[in-house]
Amino acid sequence: MKKRFITVLFIFIGLVMVQAQQDAQYTQYMYNTISVNPAYAGSRGVFSIAALHRSQWVGLDGAPTTQTLNFHTPVSNSVGLGLSVVNDEIGNGTNQDTYIDAAFSYTVHTSEEGKLSFGLKAGGHLLNIDFSKLRNYGAESNLPNIDNKFSPNFGAGIYYHTDRFYAGLSVPNFLETEHFDGSDADSSSFVAKERMNYYFITGYVFDLNSRTKFKPAALMKAVKGAPLQVDLSASFLFNDKFSLGAAYRWDAALSGLFGFQLSDQLMIGLAYDREVTDLGGTSFNDGSFEIMLRYEFLNRYKRVLTPRFF
Repeated sequence: MKKRFITVLFIFIGLVMVQAQQDAQYTQYMYNTISVNPAYAGSRGVFSIAALHRSQWVGLDGAPTTQTLNFHTPVSNSVGLGLSVVNDEIGNGTNQDTYIDAAFSYTVHTSEEGKLSFGLKAGGHLLNIDFSKLRNYGAESNLPNIDNKFSPNFGAGIYYHTDRFYAGLSVPNFLETEHFDGSDADSSSFVAKERMNYYFITGYVFDLNSRTKFKPAALMKAVKGAPLQVDLSASFLFNDKFSLGAAYRWDAALSGLFGFQLSDQLMIGLAYDREVTDLGGTSFNDGSFEIMLRYEFLNRYKRVLTPRFF
């Protein structure tokens, strides 16, 4: 089984890196917005720290894992700053991507409730590819390794929100860096290429009664060379403490979401995905899991308590 999976994994890695390299995906993207849209920085009105871990296709040796750590805060009524770190790994270290980005946002009031933010981010990407890790299972590769290659990048986004509605459009990375194999400097062949990922997010919060809120939301991600990703979700918030919801990733997975506000500062979120593809029906795939922790420091800036969804 290991040999079979590693062979499939090798083919998968090769196809993805040659065709197009996508950003890491999350089911709880609503708690990790700054990673994809710098205009979100400072929008919660407090110093906010969030950490997330995702284990994809649990039960498969070498399946993808992702960790993120981000924080952001307003530094004035108009300016927000943030930092995002993302580590994405597949194949027990065969392919490892680390992104480190600083974010800046500037917000203008468009109405009594509406705010429009413009964001910029700058940072870099460390790419490490070690195909020798596959050879322990008998898989051979003629592709060269890449040893912690650093590539600078920058991105931008816009984000509009009121107390109930939000929408954002962003491109986290504009530069499309090619990682050549070194055998022919004039060749157009490459092991991996960074692609521009386009994100659109939106959601709206409805008051069902004095204790229950309902939020439908959507995320769309487009990148050349890969299918359009559409995530649709619906969540309920009870007593500003518990949240329950479900999500559907188009032609990919069904998800369940749970959140609990342990205090005004600390929140925990959990998510479980089950693929609706052929991979989801295999006995060696137990689905994908996420856990998220967020801590917020109360300060002199007014916190937007309602809604907590964004």
